Amino acid sequence: MQASNHGLTPSSPQIARKSTDTLARIYPLLAERGIVPNDVQQQMLASHVKAMVWRSYSGEALPEVDLSLFDEISPLSLRLAEQVVAWLDNLAYEEAHLLSVHFEVAKENELSSVKGDH
Repeated sequence: MQASNHGLTPSSPQIARKSTDTLARIYPLLAERGIVPNDVQQQMLASHVKAMVWRSYSGEALPEVDLSLFDEISPLSLRLAEQVVAWLDNLAYEEAHLLSVHFEVAKENELSSVKGDH
């Protein structure tokens, strides 16, 4: 579905609604695994999800991504991100790698609080 055919823009209510719905599914998915993004991480995640939703509608391509940059991402974070990306149509495989960074960073919150490193 090409956005230009539907008169959508990144600020269209439909994009905002889909972004909100997607985030509403992401937080419980993360929470089931003890991953709780802090306020700043939630803002960054919301911004990324909105951009992903827009790319899903617009067909806009991602810039080329070097997947070797994501070698430090845990299999869990990548698997969760792949699950989320599958909820949206027309997204590149690399999208999951970019999203997984948000999950990985939030996952570290739990590790730091368990260790007592605030």
